[in-house]
Amino acid sequence: VRDAKKIRPELAGLHVVDDVTEILADDSISMVVEVMGGVSPAKDYMLGAMEAGKSVVTANKDVVADYGREMFAMAEKHGVAFLFEASVGGGIPIIAPLKRSLTANRLTEVMGIVNGTTNYMLTRMAEAKVSYEQALREAQEKGYAEADPTADVAGLDAARKAAILASIAFNTRVRLKDVYVEGITRLTGDDISYASDLGYAVKLLAVGQDIPAKGVSVRVHPVFLPQNHPLAAVNGVYNAIFLKGNAIGEAMFYGPGAGSLPTASAVVS
Repeated sequence: VRDAKKIRPELAGLHVVDDVTEILADDSISMVVEVMGGVSPAKDYMLGAMEAGKSVVTANKDVVADYGREMFAMAEKHGVAFLFEASVGGGIPIIAPLKRSLTANRLTEVMGIVNGTTNYMLTRMAEAKVSYEQALREAQEKGYAEADPTADVAGLDAARKAAILASIAFNTRVRLKDVYVEGITRLTGDDISYASDLGYAVKLLAVGQDIPAKGVSVRVHPVFLPQNHPLAAVNGVYNAIFLKGNAIGEAMFYGPGAGSLPTASAVVS
């Protein structure tokens, strides 16, 4: 923690330190859970923990999306685990199924609603006919959006998650810079109404495709989805990831995409 002297009743009885080297040098600690967020200094702390022989659990999509190769290499070198289930989809188990349960498939598409803030805003714009600005204010008031919502509304949060999903689904390496990104900032109530009149729902989707003879394409942008598509019914702060594989056909993982307890449950798993 930044201030070890701060009173924290919820941590009563636990040893709190403000110097990470105390953790890294403690041989009795076999696992480190990183909840700082951001790239620096979280990345260096996690690399240091693995170099010291400790497994690492994190929900840090920034580090996984851009430095995953480095993290995996360090984990393999020192024979420890690097686990990041909660980096995508909040409480939805999707990383483990991609890495284990679905490995008999050749996945050709992974598509999902992976940002709860923008999905809440688009739901309000569709159901309550509120403006983009009002939907954003409501999201901020409810704690779904930060004071600076750029990462969410500009699609950057979803793009990092898209990079992680595509990397695992297609057994390749995708970084944030490889993802085409367009957020929802230019959407208006008229766009939502026109879509509804034509039988579509507007969703911000993260889309990854493995196209034979062409390669992997990964992008984030608003999409007109037919109202009978499973993802069209995913509303509010919920997330869902839709997959296509040569053996399983189509499958969808659905659940709460944000919140301390759902995300914490994925971290623990």
